[in-house]
Amino acid sequence: MDLVNPLAEAYAKKYSSLEDGLLDAIEIETNTMHKHAHMLSGSLQGKMLSMFCQMINPLKVLEIGTFTGYSALCLVKGMQANGMLHTIELREADATTAATNFERAGFSQQIQLHVGDALQIIPTIDEIWDLIFIDADKVRYIDYYELTLPKLKKGGWIIADNVLFHGQVLEEPVTGKNAIAIQSFNDHVLADDRVEQMLLPLRDGLMLIRKK
Repeated sequence: MDLVNPLAEAYAKKYSSLEDGLLDAIEIETNTMHKHAHMLSGSLQGKMLSMFCQMINPLKVLEIGTFTGYSALCLVKGMQANGMLHTIELREADATTAATNFERAGFSQQIQLHVGDALQIIPTIDEIWDLIFIDADKVRYIDYYELTLPKLKKGGWIIADNVLFHGQVLEEPVTGKNAIAIQSFNDHVLADDRVEQMLLPLRDGLMLIRKK
């Protein structure tokens, strides 16, 4: 299902600032070489992450799901100069690619890459977060949310990716393990009076969540 009219998406790209050469190269390399290239944030979403980060200028950022490092590099551009981004990737091969891309971009000192199960790693990082980006195992979204929300500062933000899940949450009934999990997450956030939220229909859907 095309969630966004392809002509509208092309028009949006035409009237949006272009990413730098390295991010463009990472996008091309991932699309060419990775069998799960659809997991990449892409230029429009990447620009949105960069600009959102520039608006809030965070000091401490947590990303759950590094993939090849594209979204981390978008986020780190908007951080404070002395800030630190912690990013967690389950797959060794993707983590190796991401680490190389962080070096290429000159941000390896500002990005700390963790490899392994996020549910085990998150409790070991002693930080209060300004911004959290969730883009990992869809079945665990509620677990990631509940594990990180207590360590998110008041007024801090969570961005959750893929909350439309290829349009499958629009179907009646919702079927498929991942779509059901995302629908449950969306309902969970909606019912949570600790936060306020907005679902943004960009690419595969982003949920902007602000802790009250």
